[in-house]
Amino acid sequence: MLRISDTRALVCLPLITVFLLCTEMFPQDADPYPNAVTNRLIYQETPVTPPPVNMPFSDPDFGSPMVRATDETTNFLHLGSYLRNAASGDANEWSVDGSKFYVVGEGDVELAFGYDPSTMAISSLPGATPGQGLQLPLRAGSAFSFVDPDLIYGTTNRTQLTITGYRFSTATSSTIIDTTTCGTQPPLEQGKGHAVVSDDDITLSANDNRIVISEGGHASGGHPFAIVYDKRLGCRWYNTQTGQIGGWGTTGTVSIPDRYLIRHTSISGSGKYVRIQVNYVGFYVWDLETLNVVPCKVNGGLVCGGYGTNGYNSYVNAAGRVDQMNTLLRPFDNLSDYRQLVYPLPPPHHWGQEKHFVWTDASGNSNDALPVCASTYNYEGDTEINAPYDGEIFCIETDGLASTVWRFAHNRAIWVSPWFNTQPLGNMTPDGRNFLFTSGWDGQLGSDEYGVPRSDVWIVRLD
Repeated sequence: MLRISDTRALVCLPLITVFLLCTEMFPQDADPYPNAVTNRLIYQETPVTPPPVNMPFSDPDFGSPMVRATDETTNFLHLGSYLRNAASGDANEWSVDGSKFYVVGEGDVELAFGYDPSTMAISSLPGATPGQGLQLPLRAGSAFSFVDPDLIYGTTNRTQLTITGYRFSTATSSTIIDTTTCGTQPPLEQGKGHAVVSDDDITLSANDNRIVISEGGHASGGHPFAIVYDKRLGCRWYNTQTGQIGGWGTTGTVSIPDRYLIRHTSISGSGKYVRIQVNYVGFYVWDLETLNVVPCKVNGGLVCGGYGTNGYNSYVNAAGRVDQMNTLLRPFDNLSDYRQLVYPLPPPHHWGQEKHFVWTDASGNSNDALPVCASTYNYEGDTEINAPYDGEIFCIETDGLASTVWRFAHNRAIWVSPWFNTQPLGNMTPDGRNFLFTSGWDGQLGSDEYGVPRSDVWIVRLD
């Protein structure tokens, strides 16, 4: 950890191999996680048998409070099967007050639970069978409201091109927008089965005023439309195959010649930018009220690979240069103006750990200065820990005042290709205090009847 507590210092640090980052560093005024470990020592895992569900315990290596949220009985529709987090760190799996969360089970079923942040107690919600999760009438990838703890947004299997709102208190669903009425060119048509679908990637702006979704193709990675619904202005859409943009705001053809298909979309907390992820390419940023679309490609000079996450007006990802912990924050309005969050990066440099990021600044902290958090895992399934942060859950300072990394727990996830549920997918409460993650607990959870590795969902409290 690098802190300068009494004086300013100008420090030049290696950002990539061809130039230095020079920055003034100041002390952080308040430590958001005063009980966390912040050194850079290597912590080996202490062997731990998987504890029972709903019995809080402490991580034996970092001391953080934890609780197991699911087990082999949780998915009552497919007993003995895996459970996991949503696929993207930009998904919002927690209610705004932290009192509810959902998990995803085999068959893409969503099960919601109650949660007491003070005691870490997990409970059944009204309408659920006692001891079970509440099965939501939505497809996997729903998004809790950022302003109303009783509301969640999603799509249904029957109407995949309609965004639906579900209220927990009344167990009722209502149509937010039927996107076939948005005037896309060519038109979208509901009821074509799997010929034209939407993706599991609904995300919201901080005030819920704008919702984005990708749709129009056969599956993730093949969608031509990014559709944004503004509750006051209506629909705005971008056809990535033709370059045409329609709806409110400036209409016409995008500013670049690139034509592509969409894997996922996500909106910034401010509602001003849509990030469009493309298979094997990287992503594009659409300045929503304009025709401006800017590429950020994996093999370009902007180091845009890996799993990243949106903030209010910025984006965080791993650089893929110098060291596995080289993490960059960049503003959406100037992707090349990135700055390094973890420094220094002293040799020997380490590689082998992938990172899943999640950031609560999407929920309305307009300065993009709250810590960004991550879970790491070896992308070859290697269980050896040979560097700080290997196989861990941690948060990184983003305010530019220092470079603190707060360390909370080992996630005990072992990647088993091709099973996505074996990655330590993460999600965080809007207040940044509880981190939900997926883990097979060092492979101790076994496999289901079809040989699929089991995973469960766990919570670690960030103190």
